[in-house]
Amino acid sequence: MKAVSRKTLLRIRPSNELVIGWLTMFVIGSDLFVISPLLPLIAADYAISPALAGLSVTVFSTSYMLSAPILGHMADRNGRARVVTYCLFAFAVSNIFTMAAGNLTILLVARFFAGAAAAGVSPSIYALVGGTAPSGQRATRLSIVVSGLLISLSFGAPVGAVIGASLSWRIVFAGLSTVSLLLVWANNSVWPGRQAAAPSTAGSGRLAISAVIRQLAPTVVWSTAVYGTYTYLGDGLTSFGYSTKEIAGVIVFYGSGAIVGVLIGGRMTDRLGAGLTRTVGLSGLCCCFLLLRFSLDAGVFVDCAFGALSLMAQLFFPAQQFALAQRFPTKRASILAWNNSALFLGISLGSLVGGQAISVGGFDSNLMVSAVIALVGWIIDRGSRSTHDGGLAMRRPRPCDTQAAKSPSP
Repeated sequence: MKAVSRKTLLRIRPSNELVIGWLTMFVIGSDLFVISPLLPLIAADYAISPALAGLSVTVFSTSYMLSAPILGHMADRNGRARVVTYCLFAFAVSNIFTMAAGNLTILLVARFFAGAAAAGVSPSIYALVGGTAPSGQRATRLSIVVSGLLISLSFGAPVGAVIGASLSWRIVFAGLSTVSLLLVWANNSVWPGRQAAAPSTAGSGRLAISAVIRQLAPTVVWSTAVYGTYTYLGDGLTSFGYSTKEIAGVIVFYGSGAIVGVLIGGRMTDRLGAGLTRTVGLSGLCCCFLLLRFSLDAGVFVDCAFGALSLMAQLFFPAQQFALAQRFPTKRASILAWNNSALFLGISLGSLVGGQAISVGGFDSNLMVSAVIALVGWIIDRGSRSTHDGGLAMRRPRPCDTQAAKSPSP
């Protein structure tokens, strides 16, 4: 009877962990994305310009990018579940200060600490979910957790915007703080036996900088290509005569494509390998930029072209996460934290490159530049693979691969 109960528990627990991981990433994403539609309300409250209020986004992103590698290293040394719990609590407190901020300076300080706390949560959640996934389902489960982040863009942020406009922007952050505190308890409960620090073998040594740069370069280039276009999506569509309502419809297609893409990317990685999935994603992304330019010029199937672009783009991310976790099994939280920092670096570069492309040749030029960047990303990705990764790329992971990839303790 005890043996049956133990087997039942093992079947149930991964589902609970997956749900809590998804909810955690949904809340983190909602906090990240909701600030943009709330900027006019914040600016009006403080009697400042929206551009000045936008510094809160810059501060959050910069803090996240700089803090993620440090907190990822701490998670590998001291226990990933412990870091998730502490950082979620800090995240909740930061949102309380965001809600209560009486001026822009206090708001920026609160957003700085919120960004740092979020940086400690996301990579450790990815590492924990990946480490507890059954054989052959790691990338699939990682993609499900990532979908929580993407769904927060298309659902969490709009709901927060409506609440902010109807009640107050401060109520939004009070709600996020409350839910974060509940998730502190949930994460503390769902990872039993994983609060202890990792064995010394997991925490010893450092990631070689050259290896990290080589493996993360595709992430930087990929996110530069994707966000070089997405950042200026509204402005670009306006230049083609799209109304606000029509732009909102395009964004729905874009968001839906992203969710479908990341889920397909996870499943495809488990079945066909990370290398092939990244190849399809990056090469398909390049082709979709060209297809989108043709659709805009012809005025046909623009919504579908944006959806296809987003779908292809998101094939890459779960495959990259899986490959990194396989390559650095005892440094899983650290390398996934570095990957998140690379993502934010690419977002920053994308906004700069995309802005310059639009100023020179408009949105058409932006799409062509992004297509070239995606092609460069494909070339770099091919060059970054070693014999080990090449083996993973073309075959479904075997049990021995899974055992080799497991760290001594999540």
